[in-house]
Amino acid sequence: MLGNEAFARGAYEGGVEVAAGYPGTPSTEILEFLSKYSTVHSRWCPNEKVAFEVAAGAAIGGKRGLATMKHVGLNVASDALMTLAYTGVNAGFVCIVADDPGMHSSQNEQDSRNYALFAKVPYLEPANSQEALLFARLAFTISEEFDTPVLIRSTTRVSHSRSVVEIGERETVPVRPYQKCAPKFVMIPAFARERRKVLEERLQKLQQWVEETPLNQVELRDPSLGIITGGVLYDYLREIAPSVSILKLGVGYPLPVQKIREFAQQVKRLVILEELDPIWERELKALGIPVEGRNLFPGIGEITPDTIIECLFPEKKREYVEVNEYLPRPPVLCAGCPHRGVFKVLKDLSATVCGDIGCYTLGTLPPLSSMDTCICMGASISMAEGIKLAHPERPVVAVLGDSTFIHAGIPPLIDVVYNKTPIVVLILDNGTTAMTGGQEHPATGKTLSGEDTVRLDFPALGQAIGIPRVERVNAYHIEKLRTLLQEAFLAQHPTLLIIEGLCQLKKRERHTPFAVQDTFCLHCGLCVSTGCPAIENGDVIRIIFERCAGCSICAQLCPFEAIKEVQTP
Repeated sequence: MLGNEAFARGAYEGGVEVAAGYPGTPSTEILEFLSKYSTVHSRWCPNEKVAFEVAAGAAIGGKRGLATMKHVGLNVASDALMTLAYTGVNAGFVCIVADDPGMHSSQNEQDSRNYALFAKVPYLEPANSQEALLFARLAFTISEEFDTPVLIRSTTRVSHSRSVVEIGERETVPVRPYQKCAPKFVMIPAFARERRKVLEERLQKLQQWVEETPLNQVELRDPSLGIITGGVLYDYLREIAPSVSILKLGVGYPLPVQKIREFAQQVKRLVILEELDPIWERELKALGIPVEGRNLFPGIGEITPDTIIECLFPEKKREYVEVNEYLPRPPVLCAGCPHRGVFKVLKDLSATVCGDIGCYTLGTLPPLSSMDTCICMGASISMAEGIKLAHPERPVVAVLGDSTFIHAGIPPLIDVVYNKTPIVVLILDNGTTAMTGGQEHPATGKTLSGEDTVRLDFPALGQAIGIPRVERVNAYHIEKLRTLLQEAFLAQHPTLLIIEGLCQLKKRERHTPFAVQDTFCLHCGLCVSTGCPAIENGDVIRIIFERCAGCSICAQLCPFEAIKEVQTP
């Protein structure tokens, strides 16, 4: 079973009734799998904070709740997490957060374990799919026993790898009674000060519990080397060095200090093996327990089996082939992507472009090379405002996708209007959350389960908040887009353009491909400048028939009308 499928199964067996999330690799599939269980109400939310609060509200109301997100999503939800740690939950509340060591599909590399320490809540860390199921199921019981939110930390390798899983039956969990209790759930300062004491008392109880829980396992073998580790690194270690002694931490916070001290006394050399931040190492050194860790292993990037071998067991070095040398595949927008023409025009107009999180970050790469900044969800608009304030003479554009706009773009757009900043905001509306695989959102008119729902109207929203000019334009109408942008750059007020073009991965309609007529082609390179993977630039320019999506952008750019539709039967 895939790790994320196992998380979903564990939550289902654990009696979860309300699950909410925002798609983000490597966490996305958890909610997609969970939505297949009809007894669980599963939903995509506009962002992670909303998802966290919906699930937390369900738990406070008496039903077990689950929130899912990737690591940067927990930044968004952290405001709610910090105070939910004070209030407690009533029914079980679990948040599964997936880290991405090595940044396979993320804008940064952060260690979500820090949030457990920050919020003073327990976190669990499964090593494989079987543990993903068991830990997700057990986390609800822990949450209820200690009246606390529980974090489960996954990583890309746990979420996206498969291992054998033994499934169980769904627990029958009665709905807990909801009782109005303002001193517990209304965190005005007078009540919060009292709950702060409760938080510390809870931590002391958890401290006793972690010493006894079987989730932390001592495997005593060769006493010459003892390694404390957790997560997928445990499985790597068992494969590489089956004879070493291991203390496997299934609960990473709070730490079982007494168990660690006893383990340290039983081995000659004690090493901490942890990915990203040296969290356990710092804790143990602060307790006066001598350990090695960061002096042996890197703190940047993913720790692989070969990393462990290189750092700790060089005599076990394995021969392998560097696959990347043979399969170069630079990231590129899909053939026919509706974003390509937009970035081509922005580059032609020498616009300063503040981007956001989504497929369109690929507009940064040559030959489009259009994007100037990309920080986090929703930052495109605010950053564009800042750059415009620094350089009023520049044509400044904010670019973000439809799902990202809903996630975090609406408040900064209101700020644009409120402060009268004359920038241009482009919503690249491709009708889906494309980068994570095509999930629905409030502007697609469909829920996670595929039901019809109210569709968010972007132009109406823009007009409602007072943007002086709001236009919709087809993403493939290059000259109209160019004209609208030139007009917007001259305006002394904000402009909102909704660029509409369905994601190529969602299109299912038949298209007519294009071809280059060699007789008319003068090899000027304009068509190639779009970076379309369907165009081959050799001695002659050729459009690869099988790849062409028939978007017509290359034909529109050709000044010699050398690119024509191919008439097929």
